Amino acid sequence: MLGLAVLTVGAARPQVSLPQTTSSATIMLAIDVSGSMCSTDVKPNRITAAERSAGAFIKSQAGGPRIGLVAFAGTAAELVPPTKDTQQLLTALDSLSVDGGTAIGEGILTSLGAIAEVDPAVAPTGATARRAAGAGYADDVIVILTDGSNNRGVDPPVAARQAAQRGVRVYTIGYGTDTLAPLSCGSGQFGPFRSSFFGAGGSTSSLGADYGALRQISHATGGTFYRAQDASQLSSALAKLPAAFSVVTTSVDIAAGFATLGGLLVAVAVALSLWQDRPRGAVARPRATPG
Repeated sequence: MLGLAVLTVGAARPQVSLPQTTSSATIMLAIDVSGSMCSTDVKPNRITAAERSAGAFIKSQAGGPRIGLVAFAGTAAELVPPTKDTQQLLTALDSLSVDGGTAIGEGILTSLGAIAEVDPAVAPTGATARRAAGAGYADDVIVILTDGSNNRGVDPPVAARQAAQRGVRVYTIGYGTDTLAPLSCGSGQFGPFRSSFFGAGGSTSSLGADYGALRQISHATGGTFYRAQDASQLSSALAKLPAAFSVVTTSVDIAAGFATLGGLLVAVAVALSLWQDRPRGAVARPRATPG
């Protein structure tokens, strides 16, 4: 009987994976603030365009996932822990200043540490972490925006492995062009790193991101690599991110549905059986016509 078969399936407690949106996610924006971010190949310069695009992205996510901010050059620093305070994030963006070096791996590890502070499912950096097979990804992601290649601190593949072991995806954005352009930053964009080639009439830069390394980082962690040669492409890359990480796959127990359906089918079968076995009345004979 079909109803009993459905009930038998339900007793096995079947589950199905369904995509669901999540508001508990954490997005860590890790932004390169090395000296080459003063390049004017992206107008008015790379760092200003990055601030504007990141600011627009943060505003678009207001009321959604938590967002944190990390800046990295020779080292990495957490500027804002994961928060839903949009104004705090925008204020920190406005205060970015350049420094020497590019520590992409440190940017990943610092972002992982910030995520671990707010998500107990993510082990802190340095701790042993190994997600069970089939566990899926964490609700948290890291976005690396850089215009250079790693030349300080931990190697990016090492940091990427730590992220992968925790199920944290790393999305990378290779930023800038290969065109020679003057380096020029405003006075408020200088940090402890300042050389004579900055400012009006400064030197030129053709430094480009290590796109191959960035692709490897994203591939190793389940993320995606994006190429952004100008402010418009950068904004477009950031706009694509929510669709990738705001939906997570959740296992849902559907046994109750099978039980309901099975019970309904059994009830229908019983009703049909009773109807078919109901007593029939005597068949009326035609009345004889008087002769």
